[in-house]
This record gives sequence, C-alpha cells and structure tokens, in this order.
Amino acid sequence: MRTTLTLVFALVPGLALAQPDATPPPASTPPPPAAPTTSTAEPAPVAPVMPPVIAPAVPIEPPPSAAVEAAPVGPTITVGGYLEAYYQAHFQNPSNRLTNLRGFDSRSRTFTLSNVALDVKAETGPVTARVILQFGHTPSTYYLVEPTSPGSGSVNASSGELWKYLQQATVTAKAPGELTFEAGLFPSPIGPEVLAIKDNWNWSRSNVFFGLPAYHTGARVSRPLGGNWTGTLAVYNGWNTVVDNNGYPSAALSAGYASTKTTAQVLYFGGIERPTGAPEGKAWRHLFDALVQHAITDDISVMGQVDAGIEPNDIGTSSWLAAALYGKLTLSPTLYAAVRGDYFYEKVAEDAGTTASAIFWPTEWVASGTLTLAYQPVDKVSVRVEYRHDQAAADAFFGGAVAGDGAMTPFVLDRDTQDTATLGVTAWF
Repeated sequence: MRTTLTLVFALVPGLALAQPDATPPPASTPPPPAAPTTSTAEPAPVAPVMPPVIAPAVPIEPPPSAAVEAAPVGPTITVGGYLEAYYQAHFQNPSNRLTNLRGFDSRSRTFTLSNVALDVKAETGPVTARVILQFGHTPSTYYLVEPTSPGSGSVNASSGELWKYLQQATVTAKAPGELTFEAGLFPSPIGPEVLAIKDNWNWSRSNVFFGLPAYHTGARVSRPLGGNWTGTLAVYNGWNTVVDNNGYPSAALSAGYASTKTTAQVLYFGGIERPTGAPEGKAWRHLFDALVQHAITDDISVMGQVDAGIEPNDIGTSSWLAAALYGKLTLSPTLYAAVRGDYFYEKVAEDAGTTASAIFWPTEWVASGTLTLAYQPVDKVSVRVEYRHDQAAADAFFGGAVAGDGAMTPFVLDRDTQDTATLGVTAWF
C-alpha cells in the first residue's frame, strides 16, 4: 500500500507525500483523549485518498476486417528505348552506296539513323504487356520479306509497310504449375544475337542472324524443367510472317539452360513456309539450332551457334548448314574487343532443269569475318569501331560503277567480296 500511494502522489505535481512515521501537524483544538487500548503503539496517520491519475488514452486500431478489401494496386509502367546511328565507308566504293546482304548497316558514305526504338512495359500481378515501337532504316529491312496479303472492300491489305513500326507486341501471364503463357509478335528465339545492337558484342549482325527468321507471331508456353533448364513449346504463323502466307501454322520446341557462367539452347522449328501455290508445293521445312555462351574468365567469353535445316519439296531437297563463332575480351571497365566469324552454305533443290527458289542467298555460300572495338564513355552509351570482310561463292555484292538504277532496272551484283569500316553509336535508357 505504501508503494502504491507513493507512486500516486509522485504523479501529482505539488502534492506532498505523507510518510508513515511523520508527526501530524498540531491542531488548533486539542483532540479528545483517546480511548484506552491494549496496544501502546500510536496508530499511523492515514493519508487522504486521492483520485487515480489517468493517462490520456492511446487509440488502438481494430484489426482489419476480412470484409474490407485492400485498395487495388495499379500496373507498374516501365519505359525504355534506344537509338542507333552510324557512318560507314565501303572500300569497294559502289556507285549506289549500298552494302548488300548486310542486314541493318547497309548504306555507305552517309550518316545513317538506323533505328530509334521506344519500349513500354506494363506489369500488374501475374500479367505483363510489352510493346516496342521502332523508326528508321532497320524496320524496313526487318519486314523486308513480310508477305503481302491483299484485302477487299471491307478487309485491309497486309504487308511490311503496315507492320514495320512494330518490333514487338506481347502479353505474358504466369500461371499455376510454374507455367508461363505468351502471345503476340515475338523476336525470333533462334540464335544468340538480337535486333538491339546494345545487347550484341559486335555492331553488325552475322550472316546467320540475317539469313534466319527475325520474328514470329503466335503463342507459346514455357516451364522450368529442373537443373537450370526451361522448356518452351510454341505455335507460330511461320518465318517472318505477321499474317501467314499459306494458312498452315508452324511449331517450335526448345530447351534453354542458364547458369552463372553458361547459357545454352537447343531448338527445333518445323512447318510449311512456302507461299500458297509455290512450285515447291506444301513442303515441310525442318530447322535445328544449337547455341552456347560461356565465360571462361571475368574478362574472356566465347560463344558459338550451329544451325542446319532440310526441306523436301516437289522439286527435290533444299538444305543448309550455318555456323558462327564469337569471342570477347574485356580490356578495361569501359573497353572491350570482339571478334566473329561465320559461314552459311545453302543447297537449292534441282530436278530436270527446274530449280527451287533459294531460301536465303543469291549464291551457294556467304561468309564474313568481323573485328569490333567497343568503348563506353558514359553509362548506357556505346561507341563502336568495326572492320568487316564479306566473301561469297559468286557475285553477291556491289562495287565500282554499278549497272542499273534500282527502280526500272535492278542493280546488278558485280563483286564477290566487300569490305567496310563502320563507326557507330548506340545509346539507351
């Protein structure tokens, strides 16, 4: 009781705490004599009872009710993009200033704004939507072999001109069972190189990249297989077709591996790729592709790709074999050197003087050797200097005074080699 009262009194400012053995103050009138008791001890004085001190109440929030739903969270929007520009010198100095069969660095003696891309990605829960728009010379080359499909009075026509500003448009959804579903317009999963230069070791793309398909439209599903492997099954319209040119879908099956130092993939792609009414008939084309990339040390990396295919058709059997080897040496945190060599052989079906249309090249084989020096002066800016030599089995390039005007009369191929030096800059955010 003493301890309790002491605490109460101490909490009240200005209040003196009565001590149990203190002498009470004298009264003005003497108190009457106390009745005799059996005890000789004087009773302790009783302190006045004060009301308890009550601290201000602290509000306690009630637990959330299950009936009250959390406010919806909007999608996360990520905006990115990149720019690619270059100046190129062609050592054979063709009068039309065209660097043939190169893909996306195809003009000499002119400053070229190759591509400007805007990348927008929206994520909400398990669903992601992504759209990449593009402008420049690259988009027209990207869709160079897109089929032309006529329309009608109520249906629009389709061609590369319609789609060239769209590089990618996909929707991805993660589902139970570790499944991932995707649909839309995809960059091709074939090979290690991609369209954006910032993600490649060299400035130019290899013949293997340029010859094989660059994009597909369709749907696919993937799932982890264990041991760092992921399996993917896809159904597409075909090779480089937003709108199918024959009405028969193509299929692809792949297994990809990824670890700290190594990535790899094996892939099969099969389907009818010739247009409806082609003299080769409804030929099923088989493509087999394998790639591997490995970091030998922190400064040295190597990469390789092998691709082969066969197409039995109504004329005979067309086939091809291609390979590319890459090496990268980091010289400093801002400087690296890269080398690449590639070779692409194509056999065109023939029978009784009839020849099938070539799938890839105007010649039996093409090859190239490339040396690139890349410098990154600031973050997200890369300056690259590149020398490249191209070789072909027959005339596949231009040089000197080129016959033809490119409009009424096609330019005439007149060289089996070409050499270029390129200064390129790419920046991204």
